[in-house]
Parts: sequence; C-alpha cells; structure tokens
Amino acid sequence: MSDLAAIAVNVSPADKFREYLVTRGMRLTRERELVVAEVFSHHEHFDSDQLVERLAGQKLAGQKEGKRVSRATVYRTLNEMVEAGLLRKVARTQNRDVYEHDYGYPRHDHLICSKCGSLTEFENAPLAGILEQVAKEFGFRVTGHRLEVYGLCADCSKPPRTRHRKLDMI
Repeated sequence: MSDLAAIAVNVSPADKFREYLVTRGMRLTRERELVVAEVFSHHEHFDSDQLVERLAGQKLAGQKEGKRVSRATVYRTLNEMVEAGLLRKVARTQNRDVYEHDYGYPRHDHLICSKCGSLTEFENAPLAGILEQVAKEFGFRVTGHRLEVYGLCADCSKPPRTRHRKLDMI
C-alpha cells in the first residue's frame, strides 16, 4: 500500500489519543484503545467498514468471537482520531470515506484512480518547494497541504483485450 517509511515519534498513538480525549473530558476506553491499536498495527488506507471487519475477525485469548467493538463506536472513534490529528480522510472513493495515518508518517500526496478507487502515495520534494514558493509570493504561511490527483491508474488505462467481431468491423 505504501512505500513511505514511518517517522519516529516520542508519544505512542494511543497516548496521543488519550491526551486529546482528556482535553475533551473523555477517557480512552478499552474499545477506543482496540480501535487505535488496530488502525496503527499497519499502514494502509482503509474505510470504516474494513476496520469493523478486521476488528470482528480478531479473537482475544479465551474468546469464541472477535473483539467486541460496535460499529457506532468505530465510526465515532475514527472521527475523534481525525480531530486529534492521528488520522485524516484522504478521499471519498466509491461512496466511502478512506482514512490514513496522519501521525508518524511524512507529508505526502495521492494519485487516486477514478475507476477502481486505488490510492497511490508519493513524496515529491520539488512539488513541495513549488508550493512553498507560491505561498511566499502571496505572503501565505503554509500550515499543511493536501494534494489529491484524480485520473486512471495504469491497470484501468489499459485498452480492453477483446477482439473485434467481424460484424463490428463493417
């Protein structure tokens, strides 16, 4: 999914989320902690339904069923994680919100296929330099940026492999 290397951080995602929740008068419940742990167990783009399925499929020691986290808790926790700066919504593809880590990964941009919904991450130093130069020209202080380029991926751009029927060629 990603060739981006993680950036070393001093505070774990769970501890950062706990700090955020405290400022809101909330606490890091067992269910929220399970969501954070699963989200940060590996770096990939995901939607809320995929996360619900991953949590349901995991078994805790001595349990017959998967981890008990309701769908509503997953949705609320994802929104809280976005507000806390741990996640960001990358794009809405195929009628779903797609999330990625915003904490512990370098600034990067995305190529998004309009047909299959695939996301490709890339870093481009010259592009970042151009954005900084444009901001400087306008006296603008950049606090972040988000670039999503839409088009067709290499697989979706391939011509169909069907042979023309003789009647179609008339």
